[in-house]
Amino acid sequence: MKLPDAPWRHWTGMERLLDALDTGGGSVRYVGGAVRDTLLGLDVQDIDCATVFAPEETASRLEAAGLKAIPTGIKHGTITAVLPEKRTVEVTTLRRDVATDGRHAEVEYTDNWQEDAARRDFTINALSADPATGEIYDYFGGEKDLAARRVRFIGDPLGRIAEDHLRILRFFRFHARFGKGTPDVDGLAACTARANDLMALSRERIADELLKMLALPDPGETIALMIEHAIFAPVLPEITDAAPLSRLIAREAGFAIEPHPVRRLAALLPPEPDIARDIAARLKLSRAQRKRLATAAGRIPGDAATARPLAYRRGIESALDRLLLCTANDIVVGNALESLAADPPPPFPLKGGQLIAMGVTEGPEVARLLHEIEDQWVAEGFPGEDRVREIALQSIAPSSS
Repeated sequence: MKLPDAPWRHWTGMERLLDALDTGGGSVRYVGGAVRDTLLGLDVQDIDCATVFAPEETASRLEAAGLKAIPTGIKHGTITAVLPEKRTVEVTTLRRDVATDGRHAEVEYTDNWQEDAARRDFTINALSADPATGEIYDYFGGEKDLAARRVRFIGDPLGRIAEDHLRILRFFRFHARFGKGTPDVDGLAACTARANDLMALSRERIADELLKMLALPDPGETIALMIEHAIFAPVLPEITDAAPLSRLIAREAGFAIEPHPVRRLAALLPPEPDIARDIAARLKLSRAQRKRLATAAGRIPGDAATARPLAYRRGIESALDRLLLCTANDIVVGNALESLAADPPPPFPLKGGQLIAMGVTEGPEVARLLHEIEDQWVAEGFPGEDRVREIALQSIAPSSS
């Protein structure tokens, strides 16, 4: 089989990169996801190459060709080549593992392409291609697995997971993205048997894989399978039911709303902000992600009936999250979403200076009255400035007497 032509193969500067790494001599190949996704007819943006040259020589050759070479992963043999138009290509020296501990690998360089392919996790990720001829190199049956939409470990699944525990989550993520039907039996059994290994991983790595999975078009069935096989139990025991996630995915599609992994994570958790905050801290999510997850976890059945006030208090983004997650029926949710899109809440039209101009003494009383007036304004459905002034005067009168 030959690698199909694709736009990324004609990026400006790609020919210079390949010439610098001696394509004609078989010293460089396209590897990994770029080959896999091109064979599937998918759009490709991240390009990886492998080469027999040591990182220092790779960098020297690239710079001699007029390309910037950044030692982004020099410890692991990776140089980032910067092409024109701000595009990048990762170029990594062929490697083989000499020691692993489930989290990190000690590697040494090699000139053996099969050894380099053998250290990859799944057969569909071990494909490589000659840039000059397009010839595909497949040492482990990856083409057949790709055609069958089967995610299969290279070699013994238990051993591969022992080398890197994150491969448990990657197995399910790749199945959610590329798999079809029941997962590979041996791979599923190994992931189930070694689920406790996830406890040895940093929570950041777990969060990264989980959010990547949740960002896929429809990971619902795969998440349900993970729950069935107790994959989450060692590190996220709060995840016990995939049904709310499946409902959310259907709503996102039905209402043409862009999926978001944090919203989907909220669907997997109990509707309790304190639990969400604990999990967000455990996973070391960003401050923005933590806030969004906790707000989504505060959802209540009545959210659909108070969409505009909710959007005003929490923001449009969080209001959408809670509407999509709430237990109201789809018709009620759809009406709320339409109403919010057609008539989002306006900004509060009153400022402290205006209250002072009405005779309120500058100080804490201004803030107190502003909150009181704002609450009344929201309760009345965001009336115009004339009504806001009336509310303000009514609030000022008691405080002045």
